[in-house]
Amino acid sequence: MRIDILTIFPKMFPPVLDESIVKRAQKKGRVKIFLHDLRDYTADKHRKVDDRPFGGGSGMVMRPEPIFNAIEKIRAQGTGHRVQVILLCPRGKTLNQKIAKRFAKQRHLILICGHYEGVDERVRRQLVDEEISIGDYVLTGGELPAMVLVDSVVRLLPGVLGDKNSLKFESFEDNLLEYPHYTRPAVFRGLKVPQVLLSGAHKKIDLWRREEAVKKTRRNRPDLLKQKRKET
Repeated sequence: MRIDILTIFPKMFPPVLDESIVKRAQKKGRVKIFLHDLRDYTADKHRKVDDRPFGGGSGMVMRPEPIFNAIEKIRAQGTGHRVQVILLCPRGKTLNQKIAKRFAKQRHLILICGHYEGVDERVRRQLVDEEISIGDYVLTGGELPAMVLVDSVVRLLPGVLGDKNSLKFESFEDNLLEYPHYTRPAVFRGLKVPQVLLSGAHKKIDLWRREEAVKKTRRNRPDLLKQKRKET
């Protein structure tokens, strides 16, 4: 997979992209990630990427030229794969595990980090395939959402995680939150690990985990259970 990130703050990314799972995925060659400073794609001598909105109003709007120029240059490199262009902004669909799985099947993603009052509408209409948000709140820009999206997608790529089975038992699989986990010691400050987990009876352990996952989902995310019932 190739991921190109269009941003006006490229220095925000290395602390995230050069650590943990995403770093290992790059070393394994599972993903190539390229950062593009949008200021490098403007003809303005002051490297401006924003301007006042037509019709008046508060704030600034990201200009179309740098974004069009950047995407056209990336496309001209000819990776041979269909490019999915994603705009990170509050107006988008809320990112979830199903969307992350869908993106993980793509071979080339371009992420546009929105800013200010948003991007020029011509960018949305001509270039963007999908708008994505990470929640019902407003952030300073699309950089943090882009990092979240990259992490959620890259870990799903084949061969990235050490234990491929770990993906099957995560939160949001089968519309359930993940069951509780325990490790050594079996007793810590008087707090004991549930006896069933020490029993070695795998069928009983699986049943306990399933019941605990349902309980946690009912308590924290009852909407997921409603969705699960609709799907079945």
